[in-house]
Amino acid sequence: MTDLRELAALLDDGRLGDPFAALGRQVEGRSAVVRSWQPGALTVSIVDPDGPRPLQEVAPGLFAGTAPGDGPYRLRIGWPGGAVQETEDPYAFGPVLGDLDLHLFGEGRHRDLARVFGAQCRTVDGIGGVAFSVWAPNARRVSVVGDFNGWDGRRHPMRPRHGAGVWELFVPRLGAGAVYKFEVAGADGRVVQKADPLARQAEPPPRTGSIVAPAPAFAWSDDAWMAGRAARQSPDAAISIYEVHSGSWRRPDGGGTYGWSELAARLISYVLDLGFTHVELMPIMEHPFGGSWGYQPLGQFAPTSRHGSPADFAGFVDACHRVGIGVILDWVPAHFPMDVHGLARFDGTALYEHGDPREGFHPDWNTAIYNLGRREVTGFMLASALWWLEAFHVDGLRVDAVASMLYRDYSRKAGEWVTNVHGGRENLESVAFLREMNRAVAERCPGAITIAEESTSWPGVSAPVADGGLGFSYKWNMGWMHDTLDYVGHDPVHRGWHHDAFTFSIVYAFSERFVLPISHDEVVHGKGSLLARMPGDRWRRFATLRAYLAFLWTHPGKKLLFMGCEIAQPGEWDHDGELPWHLLDRPEHAGVQALVRALNGLYATEPALHVCDADPGGFRWIVGDDRQNSVFVWARHGNAGDPPVVTILNMTPEPRHGYRIGLPEGGRWLVVLNSDAGVFGGSGAGESGVVVAEPTGSHGLPASAALFLPPLACLVLRLESRPS
Repeated sequence: MTDLRELAALLDDGRLGDPFAALGRQVEGRSAVVRSWQPGALTVSIVDPDGPRPLQEVAPGLFAGTAPGDGPYRLRIGWPGGAVQETEDPYAFGPVLGDLDLHLFGEGRHRDLARVFGAQCRTVDGIGGVAFSVWAPNARRVSVVGDFNGWDGRRHPMRPRHGAGVWELFVPRLGAGAVYKFEVAGADGRVVQKADPLARQAEPPPRTGSIVAPAPAFAWSDDAWMAGRAARQSPDAAISIYEVHSGSWRRPDGGGTYGWSELAARLISYVLDLGFTHVELMPIMEHPFGGSWGYQPLGQFAPTSRHGSPADFAGFVDACHRVGIGVILDWVPAHFPMDVHGLARFDGTALYEHGDPREGFHPDWNTAIYNLGRREVTGFMLASALWWLEAFHVDGLRVDAVASMLYRDYSRKAGEWVTNVHGGRENLESVAFLREMNRAVAERCPGAITIAEESTSWPGVSAPVADGGLGFSYKWNMGWMHDTLDYVGHDPVHRGWHHDAFTFSIVYAFSERFVLPISHDEVVHGKGSLLARMPGDRWRRFATLRAYLAFLWTHPGKKLLFMGCEIAQPGEWDHDGELPWHLLDRPEHAGVQALVRALNGLYATEPALHVCDADPGGFRWIVGDDRQNSVFVWARHGNAGDPPVVTILNMTPEPRHGYRIGLPEGGRWLVVLNSDAGVFGGSGAGESGVVVAEPTGSHGLPASAALFLPPLACLVLRLESRPS
């Protein structure tokens, strides 16, 4: 190109398709020249051992001169005000990405995107810097901008890799900690500065820049945990999950939020003391709006900067593992927010999302929906899932809003959705994505688990992909949660009419591998706290809550409890505040916490309560039809030789004297839990100590006992010794 003023105008307007075709070392005839685009600079020279060799400003902002030999060369740039900058010329370096990386990306098969794309600290030809790359196939121009170039999109236009839709540039003398974005001149004519979709670190909100993160190099100390976690997370293990919103569990005295190290010092010991096996964090992927609780993430590879750096988060996970606590993250592949700096219309077109709002807009959350029929998007999300499991040693992903992914008509009226290729409502692309995700996790992350928040009757959510299932390890039992909370919300005098709400879950309890969730969703949006949902006076509400928690822990299925429920928080959860820890000075609240601690201990030590969670042979109704008295009795069995456990639940405020129940075996039965015990804040009524089974059959079982059932309470018996 010989018209240098035209070239400068194209560069200034961002209309030059490939800056490497005109900038850097260029061969013209028998000579080589260097062109450097430095709009606003006063002088530009090539640093030479014999002294600087000035380049001539051949057009406004465009400097040119005789090229040095092969290889990188250094420029000295003089700016107004006397500032002088020395750096190698970015346009003297070759391509950033290899053909194989681009090929795998284009096919959606690159599983290590965060280690290759985005912003990577590298040394090229002996020069340290940052290799930037971003997917924007329909953009007219993409530049990398940041503090290092005054956020001027003219300064560092990127090289297009034609056919892949990727733009790239190596910026020398840049390093970890640099703040940057991509300035995208989109197909729609707009120029927008976008955060890096593959950023591994971000500025604290409300700032929206991406941060160049160092290569992951955390010194892990959890080899023993990682080697043995498969057994701790298997279907026959005791899994009890404490769900946490990291920002509002507890706050510093002066307000704000704790960093990961401070959370580790406080939260981990608390979880361990209460006997939970896992902590589940609501999404900690970077998100612009704190009030979304993380469920509208934009940084699918970046832990939120609200609590510190990625290394700080790795330290939190490592600290959990050192004391035997697993870490599960909520992960959101169902939707993303439409903030202008984010993924929406990234290159001026619907790139990550569907273009048709009947497919690409979520009416419930006013968000965009990923186009999982596009290979690059599928690969992006699969790489995100694996990133958390591999780079941060996370033990599981709870996948949010799976039901909304499975059905094209989810939360839509007739005419507001598009059928699949067969004319049906199933979202075949999402189904394929979820299966591939679970297959990849199983192959690459031994012992890791995936959990589906799925509220419909879609078959085989936790069945293996090879058998036609979705391949999740577990599924949230939303039906159990809705039915049982509805039951306890009725006044006891009416519960007989709703008896089936407590028994129906056993009909399908073994159709999937279930987690029983009392999650954050049950204590927000006007639903009240768990305690507030219990009817009656203060005594009845606390007693019913204790009985319900005992029911949860003795029912088949893994356990999940949202923070605050264990201390009987009286009001709804407030993400801007913290839990009301002062309530533990009151006996009723401290008693509920003590009960949760006891239930976790019982659950972990009694094999009958967990080893056959997914086996119908591990459960038997003893009394399931006593509507009049609202009494429920069932037996849990483990493997051969494990002592059976029997649970008796009285869901009325009337004590039952001499209530006879059948028992699986004769002998001495130990009352291992009474939710009405004084230590739990109860009245101290009901059985305690040892119950001797009589050789009198009842309820189809060979032995029985007549018990005193305390009001609104649960008794748990374990066989202690058989008759001699």
